[in-house]
Amino acid sequence: MAGAVDDCLPQWSPRVVAWFRWYCRRYYFPPHFHALRILRGGLNPSDLNPPGPLVVVANHPSWWDPIICALLSYRFPERRVFAPIDSKALESYRFFRKMGFFGVEQGTARGAGQFLRVARRVLMEQDAILWITAQGRFTDPRQRPVRIMPGLGRVLARLEGEATVLPLALEYPFWDEKTPEALAHFGEPIRVATNGAMDEAAWTDLLSGRLEQAMDRLAEAAIHRDTALFDNFQTGKAGVGGMYDRIRRLTSWMGLRRFDGSHAAALGKTDEKAKR
Repeated sequence: MAGAVDDCLPQWSPRVVAWFRWYCRRYYFPPHFHALRILRGGLNPSDLNPPGPLVVVANHPSWWDPIICALLSYRFPERRVFAPIDSKALESYRFFRKMGFFGVEQGTARGAGQFLRVARRVLMEQDAILWITAQGRFTDPRQRPVRIMPGLGRVLARLEGEATVLPLALEYPFWDEKTPEALAHFGEPIRVATNGAMDEAAWTDLLSGRLEQAMDRLAEAAIHRDTALFDNFQTGKAGVGGMYDRIRRLTSWMGLRRFDGSHAAALGKTDEKAKR
């Protein structure tokens, strides 16, 4: 029986995970985004490594969410990340099997059982993060109220031991550049031990409300389009490209000025945080 329980833990290869994170950071992210920015005033340093396992509950605005979450996982260097994925998608992306992803059939009782069984096993690991896009499908970040799938509430209602839940809001707005910004905000942590008496429905409501609060705060900051509200976590590509940037580069060289290819610089704006 113990062997059956151990078999529920997804594979997690440090080498494969390290390679994938490096590839995303070095090659895959930069051409597609201007920057990955984390809203200030979120997690305290102590919240990054609380006792026991972590559960990150994120909204699901885009196909890019797993890539962005892979980069954000750099904030938790001592932890292993596990995440559910549609079982059909896992068949197409088989290398995900060695990065903590586990397949779940969508919309079936069997799939619900798969998720419950594996999630409970993952949360037995003290260094684990269970990372979930809890809305279950692509959903516009402006849609309200925020509704999440009930499975996680069922897991937390039955969880024994210490764990912490972190709401994570994601958005991908276009600001001054031709590529979008990737914006993230970790909301207020939820200590499972202090809410242990709640049932599944109460947990689902609490998680939905906390995720909505995080999304509202991020949306308000995104509207201001002010980089000073964010920490620049990862730099991407700036500039228009093509002949336009070649002319600007030549002009800077002739004027003995440092070339800044961003459109913001062309408009006389600066992003001091991004230059550090």
